[in-house]
Amino acid sequence: MRNKVRLFNWLLISIISLTVLLIFLKANGIAEISKELLLVFRLASVTLLIIFAIRKRSLTSWILVSMVAGAEFGYDVPSVAKNLQVLSEVFLRLIKTIIAPLLFSTLVVGIAGHADIKQVGRMGWKSLLYFEIVSTLALFIGLLAINIGKAGVGVVLPPNAETLPVSNIKALSANDFLLHIFPENIAKSIYEGQILQIVIFSVIFGIALAMVKEKYRSPMLRFSESLAETMFKFTNIIMYFAPVAVFAAISYTVGHMGLDILYNLFKLIATLYIALSIFLLFILVPVALIFRIPIKPFIKAVSEPATIAFATSNSESALPAAMESMEKFGIPRKIVAFVIPTGYSFNLDGTTLYLSLASVFVAQAAGINLPLDKQLLICFTLMLTSKGVAGVSRASLVILMGTVATFGLPVEPVFIILGIDVLMDMARTSVNVIGNCLATAVIARSENEFDETAARNFRPE
Repeated sequence: MRNKVRLFNWLLISIISLTVLLIFLKANGIAEISKELLLVFRLASVTLLIIFAIRKRSLTSWILVSMVAGAEFGYDVPSVAKNLQVLSEVFLRLIKTIIAPLLFSTLVVGIAGHADIKQVGRMGWKSLLYFEIVSTLALFIGLLAINIGKAGVGVVLPPNAETLPVSNIKALSANDFLLHIFPENIAKSIYEGQILQIVIFSVIFGIALAMVKEKYRSPMLRFSESLAETMFKFTNIIMYFAPVAVFAAISYTVGHMGLDILYNLFKLIATLYIALSIFLLFILVPVALIFRIPIKPFIKAVSEPATIAFATSNSESALPAAMESMEKFGIPRKIVAFVIPTGYSFNLDGTTLYLSLASVFVAQAAGINLPLDKQLLICFTLMLTSKGVAGVSRASLVILMGTVATFGLPVEPVFIILGIDVLMDMARTSVNVIGNCLATAVIARSENEFDETAARNFRPE
């Protein structure tokens, strides 16, 4: 059995490598290769990848394979691929249904979940201050990276009769923006998908709930916790449709625009990965050094939860491993139990960096030159709208859609991003987990409860 697996893996790598080589030789005019031969090798590669996904039985594997299969389908049958966009729209609509209840439940539990606010007040303001400073730095790194890389410049959007031309979209004034922050009717806000208004309502509701007596607070907290868990399961169900949506999205993109668009998409991926690497090296590492967190043992401690997050593209799946590792790393349970769950709503370093980068990518793809003040205003909006969705795979797409709509940008480039979002989600989710783990160590050090000996002697099991 083991020999069969090795033989299959060798065959898969060989066929894909040969296919890539042939495409490279053909594209650069190095060798004359017939279209029929290339088609045979491409189809063989896709077939082997499908078999690989069946053997792996992993949703992430299926999504990655669906992206490759979608590109092949869109290239070979563009007339059919152009009609598949509706499937990706169905997926995004399903995701949008969970955002309001999930934002409400996670924020309410995070704010009102501690009966004695005074007891956690000190850790609370320290955590929130740290979260906002680091997340803001992540936003600015994302803006800097996309403005330098310009991954969206040159993308030609397909004509869409149902969408107003960019020139006819009216941008929000400062007064309109302020009015859009605060809800006048929460049901209306949910119906219209006003994410920022839902966040404001949830935060105020959580503060109010924390101030009432225990007999009134407990039922609502139990309801909010149950709602959050239910919505997580709801998300898991929706994600089974993700491979279909990714296949449809990339097929539609390639069918409409050809494979040239993939240059811009891969350029976007590279820009994100470089930006996240800069954030890790020039923000998180200096923070660890400033607070005297042992670097090598910390890397060992976060390797397992970060790997789980990368493989599943879901921060929630890494939560148990992250909490366990941080306790073994010398951080008291009371700090771990408070900081990490709170960070899952307020400390989304990778997601906030991605959102700022992707928002400007949308503008670049639409041929819109966003001035610096508009980009900073987008950052301020994202600081609020990105809270509370770390446990939801690819829900940041919905946050992105809400943000670009708020600022009068077209949503078509968001559908382009959908085809490669899984590749970006893996990286940003890992950074989310690493950032939250570091936050627990920072808060523990500030509280003089960091166990230096346990940290330096950390050994992964």
